[in-house]
Amino acid sequence: MQRTDLIVLGCGPGGEKAAIEAASFGHTVAIVEKAPFVGGAMINTGTLPSKTLRETSVFLDQFRNRNLYGIRLTMDGDLTIRQFMYRERQVVKSEIDIVLENLRRERITLIQGTGALKDARTVEVARPDGTVETIAGEAVLIATGSYPLRPPEYPFDDGRFYDSDTILHLDRLPRSLAVIGAGVIGCEYAAVFSILGIEVHLLDRRERILPFVDREIGDRLRDHMEGAGVRFHFGADCLRHRACEGGVELDLTDGSAIRAEKVLYAGGRLGASRGLGLERLGVPVNAKGHIRVDGHYETPVKGVYAVGDVIGWPALVSTAMEQGRIAVGHAFKHAYKKQLAPILPVGIYTVPEISTVGLTEEQARDLGIAFEVGRAPYHQNARGLILGDTTGLVKLIVSASDQPLPDGAVVPGVRIRPGEPPMLLENQLLGVHIIGELATEIIHTGLACLYYHGTIDYFIQSVFNFPTLSDAFKYAAYDAMARRGRRGNGGA
Repeated sequence: MQRTDLIVLGCGPGGEKAAIEAASFGHTVAIVEKAPFVGGAMINTGTLPSKTLRETSVFLDQFRNRNLYGIRLTMDGDLTIRQFMYRERQVVKSEIDIVLENLRRERITLIQGTGALKDARTVEVARPDGTVETIAGEAVLIATGSYPLRPPEYPFDDGRFYDSDTILHLDRLPRSLAVIGAGVIGCEYAAVFSILGIEVHLLDRRERILPFVDREIGDRLRDHMEGAGVRFHFGADCLRHRACEGGVELDLTDGSAIRAEKVLYAGGRLGASRGLGLERLGVPVNAKGHIRVDGHYETPVKGVYAVGDVIGWPALVSTAMEQGRIAVGHAFKHAYKKQLAPILPVGIYTVPEISTVGLTEEQARDLGIAFEVGRAPYHQNARGLILGDTTGLVKLIVSASDQPLPDGAVVPGVRIRPGEPPMLLENQLLGVHIIGELATEIIHTGLACLYYHGTIDYFIQSVFNFPTLSDAFKYAAYDAMARRGRRGNGGA
């Protein structure tokens, strides 16, 4: 029996960072990974591949349509799927090499095989050659990730239906694509394929895309996607489907029908917790395969931890990494990192991209908070004009006055002082919502202000490089103050 301090099941971002955290503090670590490659969905099927494809498609769109000093750029021939995916393959290979080097440097043992818990301290690993290996450790961390939901009514093995993992295996770019599900994954792929000139239908039983996003930002994205050719079908689901010449015909619940060469089902993902032996230990798992954990990411079974997609929301690469570090710190009594940050940014890599943190305008209104909105459009920003992005927007939600926090309200960035009622300060930043190129980069300026209970005076007093998109924060802050001034003077 092999013995080690920490056993990690899964070498995705959460598992890798947890392993490195433990090893850097002098603990021995073994990682069990059932796939023949490291990195999980983050590197191989999800985050990096889809975002690299996005950047490639945006570049090609600019290459085809932008004039530079009177020179028209053109391409010969049709773009093949192999050409389109070349950059994605190079990025994936480079990231895998980086992970393997990280493990080698920290002397972490990597074992290929399928692991299952025999008890709270022992893992059995079924190796590809049929042998079984047993590993004992002081702690076990489950970071097995998630996999796409595949409803049984869709024939995913017939070459016409794809999920968010297999869509990257297209042998060629289709002429048309139907996307079922207008969540993050569905919107990202719909945007990417539409700007390549592919006819895209996006359908969802809900009445709007990305309902957790500020409505104004979501509406701007919808308008942009419609301008790129995406055809939306809201309040509709697929009632039945059948093969037809050139693809698939979908009958929708609203009585309409659409035809497409390929179909992408993007209706969510499930936690990859099956087959881990959790039922033997009494570890609770819900219907979506998500493992129940506490604030330290420890399950009800002492010494067994779980992080990342397998525990559910927020299911982000960024949070999985931090969760792994927190779990290891708790398991081995390190004081380095004890809890996840209370304010989390969200990045959505549509075209244009979106990033958001804090309260939306609708949430502030529902909470009864007196607030003001400040906006700075990209078309009034020099860097936005240089980039050719004239539709972007930086939007700030700002407290309009000193005011007590409504009872039971949870507002990010509010300073709580012992013995005093929680208060919002005049001009306190409550939320930041950005649509446009580099949104996921510049959001962190707003995130830092929120995290340290800042007001928009930070943006007004700071000096930003010029020309930069970050400079839009200053003008959005000025806009919020001007709007409140006009309201106070009886203006609009």
